[in-house]
Amino acid sequence: MTRSSARGPAPHGQVTLADVARYVGVSAQSVSNALHNPGRLSGATRDKILDGIRELGYRPNRSARALRSQRSHLIAVKAEAVGPDRAAPIHDDFLHALAASAAEVGSHLILCQAGTPEEEVAAYRELLGTTALDAIVLAGSVSDDLRVKELTELGVPFATFGRSWDGDHDHPSVDVDGRTGLRSATELLIDQGHAGVAYFGWPAGSDVGRDRRQGWLDACASRSTPAGVEVVAPDSFTAALEVAHDLLAGGGAPTAVVCASDTLALAVLRAAHERRVLVGPDLAVTGFDDSPSAALTTPSLTSLRQPLAEVARQLIAAVQAVLIDRDAPASEVLVAPELIVRDSTSRSHHRKEPL
Repeated sequence: MTRSSARGPAPHGQVTLADVARYVGVSAQSVSNALHNPGRLSGATRDKILDGIRELGYRPNRSARALRSQRSHLIAVKAEAVGPDRAAPIHDDFLHALAASAAEVGSHLILCQAGTPEEEVAAYRELLGTTALDAIVLAGSVSDDLRVKELTELGVPFATFGRSWDGDHDHPSVDVDGRTGLRSATELLIDQGHAGVAYFGWPAGSDVGRDRRQGWLDACASRSTPAGVEVVAPDSFTAALEVAHDLLAGGGAPTAVVCASDTLALAVLRAAHERRVLVGPDLAVTGFDDSPSAALTTPSLTSLRQPLAEVARQLIAAVQAVLIDRDAPASEVLVAPELIVRDSTSRSHHRKEPL
């Protein structure tokens, strides 16, 4: 990309919107659209402008902008603690990605702490009463979501990380297509010659779990092969380890297992190690989330990577669109996870006996 030969920052040292426009070679209105109305630009133009903003270190004047627009450029989201018995700190990674995407349009996050949905709604009500919020991002939508109902009644703009499982599309949402992801992982194993691929999922009641389970069934149907045994456990390593041992016990143990999360998959790897089953050559295992431990375990774990940066970008764009036009049709975006293939699904990984 060729940058404009125009000057960089103004002599006084404060980079202005006009400086960015000259540097990138676009109009000042295009720079403003990239920050506030990204849907009006093509993806390539928006990305070029945002690159220029980062390179010059442009920071909008929030005080002046708030006076002009009556907006605070603050977005609330709940900070969620992740227990020590789970492998994937997905929520932490999501918050980092969301903060970065918000910063690109001149906004910032306000974090609140809550346990139950009722407490979360109460926290938002308190923030709305004491702080000028632009919008709220909800994470982990569920069927009959109390938070969605309450925020809709409050009339506050919001978007959800997680689709509307009730079929209600009155608010914007962005979600990872777990069904498609599990289908691709299962098809990988079937195409390697594994028959009766097993599924290790969560107990009934999880909308996300049902969606991922359906991907396993879709793959078996698409390859005209019977589905293998199905087992469930909470998303806890300790609970999953006991179930994994039962799954691998006896002569009818599967040769391949797709798991709804990395936590469940790591439990299968541990159980296989303790039972002296060679993961890769004799047992293929896949996870979901591509947690940091997936690449570090031995053997390394094949897993589905959630595109959290893209999820965050889409959520911030959705919030911006609602702020511009409250009557705009609600968008529902599904983004596909990426299958990261590692040694746990490689039959040629090694034949060395486990220690």
